[in-house]
Order: sequence, then structure tokens, then C-alpha cells
Amino acid sequence: MPAHARRRFSGRDPGEEHRASTPLELLYDLTLVVAFGTAADELAHFIAEGHAWAGIGGFAFAVFAVTWAWLNYSWFASAYDTDDWVFRLATMVQMIGVVVLSLGLPQLFESIDHGGTLDNDVMVAGYVIMRVSLVFLWWQVLRQDPPRAPAARTYIATVLTSQLGWVLLAVLDLPIGTTFLLLIPLFVLELAGPRIAEQKAPTPWHPHHIAERYALMVIITLGEVILGTVFALNALVHGEAGWSVDAALLAFAGIGLTFGCWWTYFVMPWAEVLVRHRERGFWFGYGHLAVFGSLAAMGAGLHVAAFALEGEAEIGTTATVLSVAIPLALYIALAYGLYSILMRERDPFHLALLAGTAAVLFLTVALAAAGVGMAVCLVVLTAAPAVTIVGYETVGHRHMADALERL
Repeated sequence: MPAHARRRFSGRDPGEEHRASTPLELLYDLTLVVAFGTAADELAHFIAEGHAWAGIGGFAFAVFAVTWAWLNYSWFASAYDTDDWVFRLATMVQMIGVVVLSLGLPQLFESIDHGGTLDNDVMVAGYVIMRVSLVFLWWQVLRQDPPRAPAARTYIATVLTSQLGWVLLAVLDLPIGTTFLLLIPLFVLELAGPRIAEQKAPTPWHPHHIAERYALMVIITLGEVILGTVFALNALVHGEAGWSVDAALLAFAGIGLTFGCWWTYFVMPWAEVLVRHRERGFWFGYGHLAVFGSLAAMGAGLHVAAFALEGEAEIGTTATVLSVAIPLALYIALAYGLYSILMRERDPFHLALLAGTAAVLFLTVALAAAGVGMAVCLVVLTAAPAVTIVGYETVGHRHMADALERL
């Protein structure tokens, strides 16, 4: 066949060996880097200015929108990536949509902070662009993969219905409280659509490929933590103090947190669970929406630390440390929770590790409240993921091997 000639959307082999992320998927992921960076930057500004709740609300809304777009694309690509010119151009259209969505994030945060009406018009426009492409791709499946036509029809119906709802809410400009109430059924429809479709006719997504796609997205969101560390170091090194012990401690803390979170994530046998129990893919897929958000929020917390070091933050050291500690605590809790749900395991040893992690988190906040420097507090915080790492490397790996054998 000529290179990248038109091919049928008949589904890929879910048992294909050595299935890995494609260069096209990695290119698409670059648009998510911009979106996560914009959302984390806005969150950091609002927390530093003392408007934490507005920042958290905007960040949660933005992260769901961004990761949901990525999730829809990634699962479709896992099942139907033909790598022909049609799929490539459809991917390019989706990338344009993500960029447009990212441009609308600042207005979203400001509108939540000021009240009145929710200004998500640009974000909705970005979603319209993405979903024109997504519906077109599912239409190809509907025409060319008869056994899975019921699933394709359901995907098309739920995507179009929910998108119509988003457009109507953007046009109506209702009070922000009313808008958020009306968003609830739209969120439910978004989340229920894939579940209903896959029950009608399961699509041939590849478990190892999906696990790798999510792992790569974890690395992308960890990049926000490194970026936050760089912001904080710039504020310290280029300030009056210049290079100092605090700068070295801050560098260690930022990279230590990044490395610790990476280590704890990649000890989990995600792909092995999905190979044996495909029906648990929904827990895996949806649970990671919060995982990605918590890691990106850690980067925002370190960016808040940069504002504090520059004297531009209106919050104290304790609140600044909490802006890193809370997302870290959420990430660790989610990692353990997802493991327990997917593996159907309740390991008492995990409770001991969680207790040790909680002790480190409380100690970090207590030190900040007692007046200990921010850099020292963040170094102490790096011990939180280290509790899981030490536990796994000494005892936990045997527990996990036994759990996999039972699985």
C-alpha cells in the first residue's frame, strides 16, 4: 500500500505484541503540556493571591476538560488507530481544539472568581472543534466495523447530546450557580457515555497500550512539578539571597518529590490487571482523571512557593506548604485506592504505609506552622512518597507478587 493510504476502521488486534505509543500520539500529547501548564499557572496565581477556592474550582473544571479530551482520543486510538491520512488529519483537528481550549482557561478562572456568569465560551469552542473530529472518527467506525456499530452509535449520540448541552449553557449566560447545577447532568452523561457504549459492543482497545498512554501522561504532569521547581529556584537564585543553602534544599525537594511520585506510580502493575480484567478499565481510566490533576496541582504549589519567595504571595508559609502537601496527599491516596480497587486487595501493610505517609505530611505542616523555613519543610515533605518506596522495596514487592498470582 502507498504510505499512509486510506484504511478501514475495522479495529486493531487487542492482543497485538509490542504495541506502543505512536509518534502521532506523542505529538498530540504536547498540546496537553500547554493546557496543563496554563491551568497550573492560573491555580498558582489564585492561591498566592488568597483566592484559593476560586482557583481550585477553576482548576478542577479545567483539568477535567483537558484530561477528558485526552481520554476520549487515547481510548479511540488504542482501538482504531489506522495511522492513515484520515486519522492523522483528524488528530491534527483535535490538537487545534486543545489549543483553543487552553486559550480560554484564564477567562474561566476569572469568571469563577468574580461570580456573575461562567465565561467558558472559548473552552466550549475548543471542544466543538475536537468533537467534530471525534464524531467523524466514530462515524467511520459505524460504517466500516459492523460488529461494533452499536457502540459507535452510542458514542456519537452521547457526544453530540452533551456537546449541545455545553453550547446551550455557554450561549444562555445563566448565573454561575445555576450553570454549575446544570453542569452536573452533563458531567454524568459524559462519564456514562463510554460505559453504555462499551456494554453494547466492546471496542478492541489494547491493555498494554492504554497502560503506557496513561503512564506517559503521568510523566507529562510530573513535568509541571519540575517546572514549578524551576520557578521557585529562579525566584530564590535571582533574588537578593542568590545561590544559598535554601536554593540547594529547594532543588532537592522539587526533584525529590518528582522522583518519588514517579517511583511510586511505576511500581504498580497496571497493565497486568487490564490484561486479566478488561472490565476494570473504567476504574483505571476514570480514576486517573484525579491522579493527573493532583500531580499538576503539586507543580502549581511549587509555583506558589516561587511567588512567596519573590514576596508576591499574600499567604503565609504554612498555606504555601499546604499548597504542595495537599495535592501530594491526594495523589498518594488515589494511587493506593486505585491499586486496591483494581487488584481487589486490602493489604494491612498498606494501612501502615499510609499511616507513615500521613505522619510525614502532618510533620511538614507542623514545622511550617512553627516557623521553620519553607525549603526545609519541602525537603521533609519528600519523605512522604519515600515511605511507600521503602515499603515496596523491602516488603511490599512480595505482597504485590502474591496479589498478582491470586489475580
